[in-house]
Amino acid sequence: MNTQTDIERARFNMVEQQIRPWDVLDTQVLDLLFEVHREDFVLPQHRSLAFFDMEIPLAAGAGPDECMLSPKLEARMLQELTVKPTDRVLEIGTGSGYLTALLARRSAHVTSVEINPAFSKLAAERLAAHDIRNVTLEVGDGARGWSRNAPYDVIVLTGSTPLLDEAFQAGLTAGGRLLAIVGEAPAMTAQLIVCETPGICRATGLFETCVPALRNAPQPKRFVF
Repeated sequence: MNTQTDIERARFNMVEQQIRPWDVLDTQVLDLLFEVHREDFVLPQHRSLAFFDMEIPLAAGAGPDECMLSPKLEARMLQELTVKPTDRVLEIGTGSGYLTALLARRSAHVTSVEINPAFSKLAAERLAAHDIRNVTLEVGDGARGWSRNAPYDVIVLTGSTPLLDEAFQAGLTAGGRLLAIVGEAPAMTAQLIVCETPGICRATGLFETCVPALRNAPQPKRFVF
């Protein structure tokens, strides 16, 4: 893709051929995918892959669990969370910063936690280049929750977790939404958890998928015979 026309055609095809068929039909979400340029959130050598239905490495030499989610999954997650302009959002796993940018464009503020300082630094540069300022980036381990500035209206985990720590549900406001991919390969389910009143949450299974786990995610107890 050498010209802007080629890039825009690839972006259009991404939306029409990958994202719409995956039941992402919210026009606000679709419009945002044209406004926030995904290719600006990948390494320069991977710009040509930015619109493909695949996970892209976050850094040169990155491990298989250090990757950007596929475009259709990012868009579907954003749609399911029904983010509102007044929402305070917690994202666990900043990664490339692209989903952070999408969330920030739809919400009042995003707190995004990343365990890898290098990824957080690069995401900060990308967000600044897009003049996205309603984001606080934190470096730390959020796989078991992040109580700082809780509760949140929206919480999203960008990596899977074999077990979902109860701290996430406890960190929701009344009416708050939590999206997490729960389980172990090959059986993982994206769950939307809504806090109806403090201490009472309702979970809905949305779809099956398989993505790398958050580092230090809680594990089920293993039986030893």
